[in-house]
Amino acid sequence: MDVSDPSLPVNAALVTLTAGGASLARRLAPRLPGARVHGLAGRVTDANIAFDDVSRHLAGLFAAGTPIVGVCASGILIRALAPYLTDKRNEPPVVAVAADGSVAVPLLGGHNGANVLARHIAASLGGTAAITTASDLADGSALDDPPPGWTVANPEMAKPIAAAWLASEPVALRHDAGDPSWLREGGMIFADTGAIAIRITDRAESPEQNELLLYPPSLTLGVGCERDTDPQALISLVDQTLGQAGLAPQSVAVVTSLDVKMDEPAVHAVAAHLGAPLRFFDAPTLEAESPRLATPSDLVFRAVGCHGVSEGAALAASGPTGALVVPKTRGAKVTCAVARASAIDAASVGTRRGSLSIVGTGPGAADYRAPAADQAIARADHIVGYGPYIGLLGDAVNGKRRHEFALGEEEARCRAALDLAAAGEQVVLVSSGDPGIYAMAALVFELLDCENASSWNRVALDVVPGISAMQLAAARAGAPLGHDFCAISLSDLLTPWPAIEQRLQAAAEADFVVALYNPVSKQRRHQLAAASDILLAHRPADTPVIIARNLARDGESVQVLPLAELTADGVDMLSLVVVGNSTSRAVRRGGGNWVYTPRGYGATPAGDAAPVSPAASKAM
Repeated sequence: MDVSDPSLPVNAALVTLTAGGASLARRLAPRLPGARVHGLAGRVTDANIAFDDVSRHLAGLFAAGTPIVGVCASGILIRALAPYLTDKRNEPPVVAVAADGSVAVPLLGGHNGANVLARHIAASLGGTAAITTASDLADGSALDDPPPGWTVANPEMAKPIAAAWLASEPVALRHDAGDPSWLREGGMIFADTGAIAIRITDRAESPEQNELLLYPPSLTLGVGCERDTDPQALISLVDQTLGQAGLAPQSVAVVTSLDVKMDEPAVHAVAAHLGAPLRFFDAPTLEAESPRLATPSDLVFRAVGCHGVSEGAALAASGPTGALVVPKTRGAKVTCAVARASAIDAASVGTRRGSLSIVGTGPGAADYRAPAADQAIARADHIVGYGPYIGLLGDAVNGKRRHEFALGEEEARCRAALDLAAAGEQVVLVSSGDPGIYAMAALVFELLDCENASSWNRVALDVVPGISAMQLAAARAGAPLGHDFCAISLSDLLTPWPAIEQRLQAAAEADFVVALYNPVSKQRRHQLAAASDILLAHRPADTPVIIARNLARDGESVQVLPLAELTADGVDMLSLVVVGNSTSRAVRRGGGNWVYTPRGYGATPAGDAAPVSPAASKAM
């Protein structure tokens, strides 16, 4: 199943009360964009989010508008949420799923995504979606939840229409635009006349009494503008053009333009304003539309390689049977045109703007991965990265194209990710930890800076942070980063060793807590000893040191030992070393050895703090 389906609700809470239900929820989570497992404390031990009070937790999710998938009896959901039911148009989707995955039942918010969610869950698990909405048609569409691209002007009329249909009363169908075949394929039979009717039009009209008004996705909008045009100027021209032509903005199936405008804010602003997808064409494709243009321009051809941008884009998107209904109209530095076709599948039009999300996966375990990272991975078609890091994502990358690279091929990874995104693909480049800390994000921006490639510059970029090794090591040991700290990589592959020594010296003199990345490798063993000597010259020999290895993975170990005993033995590239400052303390409390750095440099609160000794250096 396609987790990138835009009709799927996102960030669903998979609520489970038992270990068996949790197993199914974990199986389902990668198949729903941004989904997290919520488990009842004491019964479910490995949920992303734990809760103690079932009814209170469900009520809180419902009030926040969070889609709820309860892997539990439907009665539990009904009893918990019944007191909060007010307006069915605004309630989030709620689906009950049998513990064996055999049935998914949309209980609430059927036309707010619950029906779609139930069908998706059933298809993912090989079960059945028990859709009970009266107005649903045989093909799975509903009058107030029509196929993608269609808009209902007055959804409150869906119920009377459905009631008339179920009662075998005549329902008339009137349409002057769009393709209504989905209604007939759903089993609906229409009369030539009737007291109640469905009208389909792309005209800017209001519904009449006893009439359900549907706007079909029958219009394509082509736009053009000069570089860095004020978005409001293009929006105003589009609104004015549609208004003067008497066309419904709801029927704009797609906004289109020339591909050199992929990164133009004004073009994106128009698509967002209309709530329509945005697609692009290259100049040869638009030039092929020249015979159909109403106002070809040699000036435009000399500038961009085609005789018309807005008209050409609108016609190309409408297909060979489409026709211009509004030729090019001009404003200050902006143009637009409108074409019409009976049926437009926006997903098959032109090329979408490619995106590249540089995602931090954290240390590897799903529990330590940000929901935003899961959402980016769910949206992506391609996953690029170091093979073992991609492997840590488990089922989250099922059904996606994997592009695996070896260690040392960092630049090749970044180039591959940028090239895929430049071709219109939705791409995730994965880094362990945080992508901006000794990882891939800096290299991506360095390539963009140095090469200034026009195709790369059109890509939509974002960086999704992750939990770094430094953060998780600190959390495992207590709070060693409680005051000023810095991070220094001991690898001299990219940074000369004298520069690293200079930074170590400065950090030691300034009394920073220091996180040492890349401390030891098979070829590099002397750097850690040199760093220890530099730090020892400026802080006590019993300064606590944390050695964290394989964090949140099999074989995790966390040790605390005094700085004087720090050696390269037992330290490798899977390790992170955190060296406290002169005020950092190691204490034995609650059966564990903890390290913290006081928040200030004043007097330390009284208490029995223990210096770190060899006996305390055992694994925590």
